[in-house]
Amino acid sequence: MAILTAFVPGPAGAKTFVYVSAATDGMIDAYAMDDKTGELTPTSKFDAGKMVMPMTVSPDKKHLYAIIRSQPYRVLSLAIDPATGGLKQDAVAALPDSMPYVSTDITGRLLFTSSYGGNKLAVLPINAEGLVVDGARQVIATGRNAHSIVNDRSGKYVFATNLGSDVILQFVLNPQTGMLEPNDPPSVKTTSGFGPRHIAISPDNKSVYVITELTGHVIHYTLDNAKGTLSEMESIASVPASAGLVPGIAPPSPLPFNAPLASAVQKAPTDTEPRIWAADIGITPDGKFLYTTERKTSTIALFSVASGTGKLTYITNFPTEKQPRGIRIDASGRFLIASGETSDKVAVYAIKQTDGTLTTVGRYPVDAGANWIEIISFP
Repeated sequence: MAILTAFVPGPAGAKTFVYVSAATDGMIDAYAMDDKTGELTPTSKFDAGKMVMPMTVSPDKKHLYAIIRSQPYRVLSLAIDPATGGLKQDAVAALPDSMPYVSTDITGRLLFTSSYGGNKLAVLPINAEGLVVDGARQVIATGRNAHSIVNDRSGKYVFATNLGSDVILQFVLNPQTGMLEPNDPPSVKTTSGFGPRHIAISPDNKSVYVITELTGHVIHYTLDNAKGTLSEMESIASVPASAGLVPGIAPPSPLPFNAPLASAVQKAPTDTEPRIWAADIGITPDGKFLYTTERKTSTIALFSVASGTGKLTYITNFPTEKQPRGIRIDASGRFLIASGETSDKVAVYAIKQTDGTLTTVGRYPVDAGANWIEIISFP
């Protein structure tokens, strides 16, 4: 595992770096971002291994954790050079299954992962040097198709989606043991057939938003900060009827991730009806705008978020890279980056601060199977 190309200097004084994992080619593409314009300059490529997919950044910004979804399943701890954005592998640890999602707790001491095919969650310790070197500390069996897992902004609570079971699991994070304990109640049910996928938590920690893969809804929950429990407030469609799509269908059984896959790029539904296939969700740092992606139509949906209540209003959809798996918003809230699993480009958009509309800044080359994006800004 090594950096394959020498660092190419980005814009003078650039301290924002963008990383895109490309599953098919097994690369993590690195870029320097111009903080004023949002333009990207390709800088280096890190050979992570086939089916490198989800990534997350440590809270102290010293490491990028990258999950490899081909056997042997593993997580890489990659040191980030704050001057160049270059990556260097410092550690590798085994995972108990193929994991399509990874995040950390807010302290940076725990790594959370979920397994879609294995119907499980796994928690791994992060040592004092910021490295993941040991296997799972805790493995939790779930309902069908565990898909994402996130810590709330207080650090007290953890939520995980089960796409195939239409539930969101609710946990309390024990600060002494670092273990997840079921909350009361241990889960909340979504509407049947929705398929909850990814989660975004509002900056004020009062709202939790879940994008549903099979219907393209954003479910808005209020978060009880005293109890760590969710209450559904509303469910808003991100896919207009004019798109001509029908709801997707959950897989009847777990995907065989213990067998070799023909491709690291997720394939679209193959039946004759055009089905909704939503993917990612993100909210601006000021909490004013929320975005989701839909892979069948290759679009990004925009919602405005009401101050105080967090209520959503659907605004419009924008075309984007083909089969958009991942989006990320930079720390300033001025730029959104989108990747397409079957596109050879990654796109940067400027976010209009008054209404959230997107304007293309540029499209930049990326390796095959682009899916996950992380953005790191240094002072």
